[in-house]
Amino acid sequence: MRLNDCHNIDDFRTLAKARLPFPVFDYIDGAADDELTKARNTAAFETVDLVPDVLAGVAEIDTSCTILGRRSALPLMLSPTAVQRAFHWQGETAVAKAAERFGLWFGISSLATRSIEEIAALTSGPKLFQLYVHKDKGLNTHMIERCQAAGFDALALTVDTIVSGKRERCLRSGFTTPPRFTPASILSYAARPRWTLDYLFREKFRLPNLDTHVREGSSKALSIADYFNTMLDTSMDWKTAAAIREQWGGKFVLKGVMSVGDARKAVEIGADAIMISNHGGRQLDGSRAPFDQLPEIVDAVGGKIEIICDGGIRRGTHVLKAMCSGASGGSGGRLYLYALAAAGQDGVERALGILKDELERGMRLMGVTRVEQLTADRLRYRN
Repeated sequence: MRLNDCHNIDDFRTLAKARLPFPVFDYIDGAADDELTKARNTAAFETVDLVPDVLAGVAEIDTSCTILGRRSALPLMLSPTAVQRAFHWQGETAVAKAAERFGLWFGISSLATRSIEEIAALTSGPKLFQLYVHKDKGLNTHMIERCQAAGFDALALTVDTIVSGKRERCLRSGFTTPPRFTPASILSYAARPRWTLDYLFREKFRLPNLDTHVREGSSKALSIADYFNTMLDTSMDWKTAAAIREQWGGKFVLKGVMSVGDARKAVEIGADAIMISNHGGRQLDGSRAPFDQLPEIVDAVGGKIEIICDGGIRRGTHVLKAMCSGASGGSGGRLYLYALAAAGQDGVERALGILKDELERGMRLMGVTRVEQLTADRLRYRN
């Protein structure tokens, strides 16, 4: 299979699986426990149907919208994801450049393999930093100050990783950051020489937003689960979130909100947006899908705060359904990670081009010319 044979996100998944050693692929693809929530995140979109209008004069359409004060060419964000250098040697560089080309919001993780400053120098597009609150308060402050100095547009506080979910695929494969070769996986690495040579002989794997303060994850191999369970602050609460919002001073997002009560508290502390998210099904298995929770959260706080539906998106029509349900935009990680792993920047750009085409085609077939026309009356829920 080649890049030109990829015509949807699932095709990129197939190509990524062929090109990655299995521990690396399973880190991207896997989720917690029985992976029920991961599957539900996408399946949830099947519970509603779009109702199209015809004869609407759709020769010219406008797919753009405003998210967190910046114009986005599509109602789609590229969610921050960790350790992208492990998936392809270009890492976050590829995703940042592709996002700028398509005029989209792009986020990097605290556990990114490119620095805050490198990303800021790469792109003038809208940029979000995902903050994991560490026990080392000096590290938290250092990352926030670096984002302020670099001109990042928004800070997203991740609130659903107090402890790590049980990612059983990673437990079986022994995946760590940096990736290391184990007796159980050595044959898979050897069978993927392109990935292995890139990993061994290109720039050294590191986590430059963290390694000023901690060795774990950069020079000291650690599983993501062990990192979360030992390094992150389990005492984080609403006072912590409010203090970080105050310290940051710019557009502030809570990533990982799933309940109406927490959405209301986000409004109370002055957050600009929430990302309804279950961390791609990687934390609490058996939890609701973001799209399932979207209507009741919109009913409770719609209009008071921007609401991003994060997770499970694989099609342009999924974004359209989220917008009809009241979201300010949709976002996802795997939708571009599979493409990154498959072919670097070329892969990400092809994936975004496919999603852009699907969004444009979907809007025309629905008889809408602007994103604002994607309203609840264009949806029907199945019994």
